[in-house]
Amino acid sequence: MRKTGNLKKIGLFWCLLIACSTTLLADEVSFTAEAPQSVVANQQFKLVYTVNRESKDLRVPDMPDFDIIMGPSTSRQQSVQFINGQQTSSFKQKYTYILSAPNAGTYTIQPASISVNGKKYTSQKLTIKVLPPDKASELDNNTGSSASRTSSRIPSSKQTFIRPIFSKTKVYQQEAILLTYELYTIDNVVNIADAKFPEYNGFYTEEIELSPTRSFVLKNYDGYNYNTIVLKQILLFPQNAGEITIDGGTVDIIVRVVNNQYGNNPFAGYFDTYQDVKKRITFKPTTITVNALPKGAPSGFNGAVGQFNLKSTLSAAEVSANDAVTLKVNVSGNGNLKLLKMPEIKFPADFEVYDPKVDNNIKVSTNGMTGSKTVEYIAIPRFAGSFTVPSAQFVYFDPKEAKYKTLQTEEYTIQVSPNANKTSTAPTAPAGVNKEKVKNIGNDIRFIRNGGDAGLGSTVASFYGTDAYYMAYVIPLLVFVLVLLVLQKQARENANLVRVKNKRANKLARKRLKSAALYMKAGDKEHFYEAIVQALWGYTADKLNISLANLSKDNVQEKLLLKGATKEIVDNFVQILSDCEYARYAPIVDESFSLEKDYNKAAELIGQLENAIK
Repeated sequence: MRKTGNLKKIGLFWCLLIACSTTLLADEVSFTAEAPQSVVANQQFKLVYTVNRESKDLRVPDMPDFDIIMGPSTSRQQSVQFINGQQTSSFKQKYTYILSAPNAGTYTIQPASISVNGKKYTSQKLTIKVLPPDKASELDNNTGSSASRTSSRIPSSKQTFIRPIFSKTKVYQQEAILLTYELYTIDNVVNIADAKFPEYNGFYTEEIELSPTRSFVLKNYDGYNYNTIVLKQILLFPQNAGEITIDGGTVDIIVRVVNNQYGNNPFAGYFDTYQDVKKRITFKPTTITVNALPKGAPSGFNGAVGQFNLKSTLSAAEVSANDAVTLKVNVSGNGNLKLLKMPEIKFPADFEVYDPKVDNNIKVSTNGMTGSKTVEYIAIPRFAGSFTVPSAQFVYFDPKEAKYKTLQTEEYTIQVSPNANKTSTAPTAPAGVNKEKVKNIGNDIRFIRNGGDAGLGSTVASFYGTDAYYMAYVIPLLVFVLVLLVLQKQARENANLVRVKNKRANKLARKRLKSAALYMKAGDKEHFYEAIVQALWGYTADKLNISLANLSKDNVQEKLLLKGATKEIVDNFVQILSDCEYARYAPIVDESFSLEKDYNKAAELIGQLENAIK
């Protein structure tokens, strides 16, 4: 009886184990459908359903748009492997149908279903594009695949070629254009050896990364069906208005051709050999029309083109003096994000504002340049009170609606309270003079003189009334007054933000120039000129006590002349700024640009301004 009970327990254990295993296997069941993305009308193609478990009861949907030539034919594939002592196995069961589509168009095959271990599974649905037959195919009953057509069916000039495909040929300045280069061929292309594409003068460009696993796709063009593949995709942002021509180029391909050594021998196909032949394909220049942006742009427009959203956030509306607040401005959308200028926030004059931090989260794809650009301001209020940060405008041009649009950030009110943790740095008053201790001089018992003059006068000189007595009060008092004057002077200087900024202007400018020097060594043109421009504007803002938001070339020229700078120095300042701003955004830098030369000009100019400004 005891053995029978044990056997029952063991049997129950194995049943549970098998049930658990069956459940785990069921969770891993895969049932998929597969067919070509595009086919030619009246040509046969395969529809294959694959399941990785023993299955039954396959149910396919109705397919009224297709003719079922054959199917389903079933095949099984099973393998077992031992790798490092571990056993792995795989199983596939395929159900294959041969179909054809009588009419051109785009059709959908709905999901199929199958049963595995009593559970139902469904495949994904498929979309198939049916292309019309070749023009030449209409003359006979050819039912072979597109890839097997002879060259005599298509004119030689149309057998293999490159198509530059533009998403648009008429655009506005700074509006994105998607340019795609596609190879069309009926040959058996085995490799793309070399490609020379043109320079895109007059455009800011962003190349789109292509999948390394992309393959040929069947497409109908100009009445013929071709095997096509994308060679290059690039986003173009035209910088100037007018007719712009993009040059042509060349692509070298390797084609595998048949060496038919036996002429019309009916058995020649069994003895054919193949040869790889190099072909050079050229494509012609293309012209697009770029319209200038409409006149009457609102003030504050800085060249942003696309569709955008604007959002701003403030870290805190109530802070203590000397505590930092953070204000973030975010621009998101689709357009020339990498080229646009962010809206500038004007902080109150009593705020210490640090250089803003810019964060880009931008993606380049066939949908354009999408994502967001965020600028983060950190400011420190130095005094208590109620302060207002006014809203900032962001103006852009929407090419879809062909009009300018204006967005605004929120207006913020910041309540600044006195800093309760601030400790006084004033020195404490000096303590009083310590009393002199009684000293025992000589013996305790002395001889007492007789007579009227007992000689009982004081034998120790009195400290009170002496010069040392008065100096003990005067010297600490003088030290206290001196320390108090120094502390008051420092407090006045710290309170005078204008003077603090003026004294640190040259130091901060040199620090920014060091950053520019690092970008120069790295060959990073865009960040180099950005650092140079920030150094020049930052220096003048601190030196002339002008907020960054109110800086302009006109008011800087006027104030520099009033501060004692010569007209030549002021003209050099404006010229260097203009050159750097142009070089920063210019899509192609010509030979006249020299990073080292522009760096030396900026450093020399700051030294001249430091000596000239009073």
